[in-house]
Amino acid sequence: MEGVGGNETIPRWPCFVFLVGAMGCLICSSLTHLLACHSKRFNLFFWRLDYAGISLMIVTSFVPPIYYIFLCHPNIRFIYLASIIIFGILAVITLLAPALNTPRFRHFRAYLFLAMGFSGVIPIVHSVILYWGHRPIIISFFYELLMALFYATGVGFYVSRIPERLKPGAFDIAGHSHQIFHVFVLAGALTHYAATLVIMDWRAGCPTC
Repeated sequence: MEGVGGNETIPRWPCFVFLVGAMGCLICSSLTHLLACHSKRFNLFFWRLDYAGISLMIVTSFVPPIYYIFLCHPNIRFIYLASIIIFGILAVITLLAPALNTPRFRHFRAYLFLAMGFSGVIPIVHSVILYWGHRPIIISFFYELLMALFYATGVGFYVSRIPERLKPGAFDIAGHSHQIFHVFVLAGALTHYAATLVIMDWRAGCPTC
């Protein structure tokens, strides 16, 4: 790692990890919506790929904030990162089960992803307590709250299937819940990226550990 200080640089790879994870998720989703209708075999494969992509983005989104905020606390940083990686692996293994790919478990899948995301509450609250007097940490905290609101709202549309269930057939091409869900996911990812930039700038200006 390069030195951490006011005039020195910090590692950029944690931010790149998140960007790769986010792009990977969106690529998996795009391929799924494009090719899943090809056949039953393709449908099963690509929806599993889509779930793996979502898990990838959730896990990688934890890397930059935890890495930079807890840079001076390597043991805590390791515990948090190891925990979310294990959580993500278990989620992928669970979602690869054919039975959980059925519409019956639509709500279960949504709430599992939501639980993964909201597990970040613990390190976020910890960071605020640890660096309460640091304004950038508070700013990033509110960014993350906004991100959580975007994700939760998107999941709400995904689970409720509003508006198409209120007027069947009217939203088959555009405006249905899954499209709205993706808009909120993208908004959440961009908000998280904004929080990451604030944290990176703060860490680069901190005194050496």
